Amino acid sequence: MTHATTVENVVSTRGRVARMKVASFIQRQGALVTLVLVCIFAAYRYDRFLTEFNISNVLRQNSMLGLVALGMTFVILTGGIDLSVGSLVAVSGVIAALLANRGTVFAVAAAIAFTAALGLVNGLVIAKARIQPFIATLAMMIAARGLALVYTGEQSVKAETATASFSWLGRGAIGFIPVAVLILIIAYIIASQVLSRTPFGRHVYAVGDNEEAARLMGLNVKRVTIGVYTLSGALSGLAGVILASRLGTGQPVAGTGWELDAIAAVVVGGTLLTGGQGGVGSTLVGVLLLGVIFNLFNLEGTISPWWQLVLRGLILLAVVIIQNRLSARK
Repeated sequence: MTHATTVENVVSTRGRVARMKVASFIQRQGALVTLVLVCIFAAYRYDRFLTEFNISNVLRQNSMLGLVALGMTFVILTGGIDLSVGSLVAVSGVIAALLANRGTVFAVAAAIAFTAALGLVNGLVIAKARIQPFIATLAMMIAARGLALVYTGEQSVKAETATASFSWLGRGAIGFIPVAVLILIIAYIIASQVLSRTPFGRHVYAVGDNEEAARLMGLNVKRVTIGVYTLSGALSGLAGVILASRLGTGQPVAGTGWELDAIAAVVVGGTLLTGGQGGVGSTLVGVLLLGVIFNLFNLEGTISPWWQLVLRGLILLAVVIIQNRLSARK
């Protein structure tokens, strides 16, 4: 091999390594960089963007979706999907509104426990009956929504005798931080610690990376699967409680389409749909990025809600294509 050929090979190898590093950085931090750039653009273009009212409104509106996306992150990290989360938000809100007169703690606990039980059913059907997550959670999405509509007679349930503490969950603030946002922050901190410092978190990544290899290593794959779907149900329930608290009613049609928004936030943040790679921090960035983008649509005032849906779909498609390209390069 000549000296020139050796030098050419070294340069080529260094080029490939550099491209791999760039692809890895974009996949891990691309959403964060984009969020910063979008915020700079918005601050320059819209005087109202950096106002306390607008920022608080964006954070409040996306705090509930952030909780749903957090549960979805655990599910997607295992290589699964949960289409039932939007319906569970509605079920939880209805239960919380119905039981608000019995005390905030009881109403919140009952609503979250019920949706966690529905999430447990999802996990059992997927892990024990070996039904594909898409089919199992699609069935739960339809059934749970139907349950909410039948029980309420397709009418919103007003929390007539709700206590001040129940309303405080969705409308209150501690200092300048809305309570719902504070709950979101605490939930993400706990979830981050669970994923990075506990055996359960390591098992979630292992199952998503290679389920068969995880099984051969002795991991209880079924237990992990049941756990992530139960967690997803519980977090959806918490989001439903906060939504009912904010609105003062439990709406059986609440959460429609939230499963798609949650998936979009997780994917935009950089978590791979194939599982095994990503994290809750990137999901939070994805939630904020989508929230800010849609806030810009509203501030612009010339983009109809229907075109916003079109743009939302195009953004998700573009991110998935970019992810696939980056994964192939890595």
